[in-house]
Parts: sequence; structure tokens; C-alpha cells
Amino acid sequence: MSYEILNSVNYPADLKNLDKKQTEALCGEIREFLIENVSKTGGHLASNLGIVETTVAIHKVFDCPEDHVIFDVGHQSYVHKILTGRKDRFGDLRKPGGLSGFTNRRESEYDCFGAGHSSTAISAALGFAEADRLSGKSSHSICVVGDGAFTGGMVHEALNNCRSDMKLIIILNENRMSISKNRGAFASHLAKVRVSQEYLNLKKGTNSVLSKIPLIGKAALSVINFFRKKVKKIYLNNYFEDLGLYYLGPVDGNNYADMERVLREAKRLNKCVVVHAYTKKGKGYVPAEKNPAAFHGIGAVGKKAAEAYHEAFSEDIVRIAEGDDKVLAVTAAMGIGTGLDIFEKTYPKRYFDVGIAEEHALTFAAGLAASGYKPFVAIYSTFLQRGYDNILHDIALQKLPVKIMIDRAGLATADGATHHGIFDVAFLSQIPGVSIYAPSCFKTLSKMVDLASEADSAVAIRYPNAGECPKVLDAFYSDGNFDNFTVRGDFETGAENDILFVTYGNIVSKVIAAKERLSGDGVKAGIVLAEQLKPQGDVVSFIKKNLGSARAVLFVEEGIKNGGFSMICADELRKLGVSAKIDIAAIDDNFASPTVKCDLYDFVGLSAEAIYNRAITLLGE
Repeated sequence: MSYEILNSVNYPADLKNLDKKQTEALCGEIREFLIENVSKTGGHLASNLGIVETTVAIHKVFDCPEDHVIFDVGHQSYVHKILTGRKDRFGDLRKPGGLSGFTNRRESEYDCFGAGHSSTAISAALGFAEADRLSGKSSHSICVVGDGAFTGGMVHEALNNCRSDMKLIIILNENRMSISKNRGAFASHLAKVRVSQEYLNLKKGTNSVLSKIPLIGKAALSVINFFRKKVKKIYLNNYFEDLGLYYLGPVDGNNYADMERVLREAKRLNKCVVVHAYTKKGKGYVPAEKNPAAFHGIGAVGKKAAEAYHEAFSEDIVRIAEGDDKVLAVTAAMGIGTGLDIFEKTYPKRYFDVGIAEEHALTFAAGLAASGYKPFVAIYSTFLQRGYDNILHDIALQKLPVKIMIDRAGLATADGATHHGIFDVAFLSQIPGVSIYAPSCFKTLSKMVDLASEADSAVAIRYPNAGECPKVLDAFYSDGNFDNFTVRGDFETGAENDILFVTYGNIVSKVIAAKERLSGDGVKAGIVLAEQLKPQGDVVSFIKKNLGSARAVLFVEEGIKNGGFSMICADELRKLGVSAKIDIAAIDDNFASPTVKCDLYDFVGLSAEAIYNRAITLLGE
């Protein structure tokens, strides 16, 4: 593609001299650039297509990085990246060590605050605004927040602390979507409160007229306030104005001229302003406009997604719900991502999408469980972190049988550190009364779902964003018996092992590859597959029973080492007096976030090659 104007725009300063016609042409070129590049690399397409004009207007009106622009979640920051010196890096988008799919402070001075999770932007922007006030700076803080994020509690906690005198501009980007369609009271209210232009014009005109009354005193101010309240009641209450914030909108966020005009007005006001913009998710690309949920995040063209664990779980929960009307499904705005959209179609009255509110989802499920129901809460591992207190205080402490389905467990090679599912085993292992399982195939997942449905305490089942591995099935379930799934072994028949690997989850295939290479070197290796991660007693006993003359035990875990399954089991083995050398290959005390392009598994020491080398070193010590 030829990008005549975009090629001349590398930083926000380059926008300042463009006229209206050139700027609108630039917006069209940015859309073409996004479609061309994201189709090759994969990434968040629809959300970025929808926010082109808004982002261009922000950088035309404000002076970043002196002014601070913060994107909630950050998945819609691609246009921002294009305009801030990074368009030449889009070939490496979402690759380990490449251009992040979210804002990242380490990547650019224009990314003043990193993101990846929802509903954090206003809180962060408040911090910047207060810091500027304390430092005597006149900078503005601008946060771009989708209406989906307003289903998260942090947004409203932050709004509660906004003051009218702050140089804070909150752009409410209303596209009526999170990934799926937004639900709940706020979404419904927002649809009703798109304040008419007549009210806004009348409000502005009223201020202008009344401000010219000769006697400006308490009486006049009282008249102004009285008149404004009366007018507002005619056109519906406005949530933001009720909080004392200045409201501008609604404005067509896909109309560049309108967005520039309203942002200049917001800047001129020098106060806390909510700019309500409505945009079309997927704007300018017909397939994405028609189906924005499908184009929220796309894979590279030509790559077909394999059948995945969340799809298998979807089939399982529909199956058990057919015979048990106490089975319910709960999700936090991730119906499609977790596979629960199928459950919704089958049992709509037993399906609950609570919005981007993981904490609420878990405590809501606790209430359902306390009432005798069987709630399955499906949440990505990286978002489950947000509900730690709710699991501990509201579920585990009260011994309530909530079933926590942990999707996207393990490393997120495309989305990076904000989305890695590497902490859940460690933090859940510290909570009394929570059982943890990690299926190695769809059949054992089914067994675990059945078990969880009848459990009388909390059960967590974690699985990756992947399909089952045939090599794992051949190694551990060639007998077709899936009933005894807590722990299994793959040992060479009649042979004593030199080393035992202990592992679980998606990393098992890499351990099998390392074992095959060791076998080629004449090293005898066995593998212990753990599918029950807590309690760990069965696994520890199995290891001790099958250790034989093995000189070493190497735990391999696609998770954080400190407090994880491997560390707990290794400590138990030492307490039992096991004399074999014990080592742990896991993610050390870091966020698994490389700064240069690389294989992520090699970077964290969990590639098949790295596991093989770790075993050779351990045996040679």
C-alpha cells in the first residue's frame, strides 16, 4: 500500500501542520495500514479501527508526552503507537520482545502508563493529574475508556475521587461492546442518557445569556443553578453531571472535525471533563463492522485455530446442566472467549455475564453457592488475579463449592506479561480448602468437571489456550482409562530411570521432546504427569514410590517458581528424606517479559532444548 500522508507523520508534532482535508485522509490511510499489518501479525483489529479519528484528534490537540494520554486496557492503542514513532515496528507486533499489543512504559515515553487489564485508566490518570498539581505543572491527563470498562468497579471508585478543578479529561468511547455486547444497568443507562444536542446547546446558551446579567451575585448564581437543574430534568439525568463533572457530548467519535472541536473545548475548560464519544467498532472494514466480536482479536491470516480446551469445557458444562438444573455459568464479559456463549444459547436463564468485574463475579458465585446452586465461573488466569480476596474471603473461608474454571493458563506468547497465566497455581496453593486440577486432555477435563459439580468445597480447574496434544495422550492414556487422573507415569518398561521429570499442563509436550532426546543419548528418563496440583499428597507419594535408582528429579512448571506446585512438592520430598538431586525448571522471580525478539519458552528456560540441557547439567553435578 502507498501511504502518502502517513509516511510523513512519525510523531505527534507532524500532525500540527496538517489541514482538515489532509488529516481526514490520514485517518483513512491509518485504517488501511491497520488492516494490512494486523491481518499479517494478528492482533486487536476492530477496537483500533473504531478509534482512529479520536486518537488522531487527541494528538492534534494535546502535546504528548508533556500531556499524558492513557488508554484503558491498551488494546486500542495501535493508532497511538503509529503516531508516536513505532509504525515501522508493526511487523513484530505481539511477538515476544517485539511491539507490545498494549501500552508499555518500557517501550516509549509516549506510553506514560502500561496496561493490559480493564478499568484502570481513570485511577492512573487521577494519579498523574494530582502529581502535576503538586508539582505546579499545567499538563493535561487524558484517559480513553471504553464503555465496556465502565462495567468494572474501579472506574466508579475513581470517578468518586474526581474533582471538578482537575485538568483531567475522560473520553468515554461508547461502542457498546467489550468483546461481546455490553450488559448491565450502566450500559442500559448510557443508552438512555445520550444527552440530546438541543440540551447541550441550551445549556451553553443559558450560561452565555445569564452570565451577562448586570448583577452577578448569589441571586444570579441561584437562578443559573435552578434553571440548569430544571432543563436537565427535562432531558434525563446525566450520571456524570450528577457526580459534579462537566459533560460534553455525545459526539461522533468517527467524525474527525467533531472530535477535534470537542477536545479543544475540553482543553479550554481547564477542569475535569467527560467527553462522551460514540464510535463504531471495526469502522471502515465491513467484515469487522458486521461482526466486531469476531474481529476484536484476530489471528494471522492463514492460521486456523485448533480445537481448544475452552470449547471442550463448553460441551461439558452444557452436558451436565442438562441433567442438573442447579448448574449455572458465570463470566466476566468473556462469554465467547471462555466458550460459555454456547451455554447461554442453551440455558439463557442460567447464564450470567456480569461485565468486566471479576471480583463481583466470584462473590456473586459465592452467593449462588451458599443458596444451594452449582456455579461455574470461567475467568482467564491473568484476570483471576483481580479476585484473589474474593476467593480467599468469600469462597474458601466459608467453604463454598464454587467451581473456578481458569482459562488461558500458562504463558501468553502474543499478549505478553499482562496476560501471562503463570501466577494462579502459586496464589491458589496458599488458600486453604481450594483443590486445583490441570487436565492433560479433554477426557480428563470432563472427569474434572463432573467431580467439581459434586464437590462440597472450592475447585479450580486450569487449562491453556490450546488443544490437546496427541503425544501426551499416547504417553499417558494409551490404555484408554481416564478415571484415575490425579497422577500418571510414563516410564521405560523394565528399566530403572536416571532422572524423573515431574510436570503438568501445556508444557508436558516439551518435556516429552526433552525425554526423547535424552533417550537418544542413552539417558533413561521417566515422566510423572500431575493432574491434581492440590492437595499434592498423591503426587509426592507417586514420585517416591517410582523413584527407584534415579539420581535426579527435575520439576518442570510453566508457572512462577516461588510458592508454586514444584516448590511445594520438592519441599515435601526433602522432608521424606529423598536423597536424589532435586531441581526446578520454572519461571524465576520475573514477569517473563523479554526486551528483544526471542522464543519466549527459551527465554524463561522452558523450551525442549532448555529442559534437556537442565537435565544434563543436573545429572552431571
